[in-house]
Amino acid sequence: MDRDTTLRARQAKPEDVDAIARIEVETWRTTYPGMLPDRVLVGMSERRQRGAWVSLVRYRPGDVIVVEDGDAGVVGFGNCGAQRDPTLPFAGEIFTLYVALDAQNRGVGRQLVGALFERLLHNGKPSALIWVIRANPSRFFYEHLGGKFVLTRRIRVGGEMVEAIAYGWPDLAAYRAE
Repeated sequence: MDRDTTLRARQAKPEDVDAIARIEVETWRTTYPGMLPDRVLVGMSERRQRGAWVSLVRYRPGDVIVVEDGDAGVVGFGNCGAQRDPTLPFAGEIFTLYVALDAQNRGVGRQLVGALFERLLHNGKPSALIWVIRANPSRFFYEHLGGKFVLTRRIRVGGEMVEAIAYGWPDLAAYRAE
């Protein structure tokens, strides 16, 4: 499928947080039933998520990237930073990556990953990983983008322990060259 030429990745702005919160809640509620407890999904609120994103966009400018689709506005977002587990041999981490349901399979995710990798490289992070719930079929997207299996572990999501997989890219500059 050809990439959508109306898509544009850019740094998130404070006025994007409503769309970010909406996409996050929407994608969790449609992706994670059966993987996470219903109480977690039902208990999510755009207002609460918005509050968290306002702070992140304000204090970590550049670490939150959105993809816009012409007049439709923000259709996906992700954020990145220093890798949280110092025992793993990766400098950076993608913490979130979500694409609105009606924008999936159009190159939004690929554009987000590329922009987040560029951000990490800009910040001196030459390698990265991402954690994804093992039961999430979208995890194969990361394999398609060249992410290599690193390890599995149980992580806490919404107060529950779930099996997760880490995919890694040891050389982000090589990814950029592809």
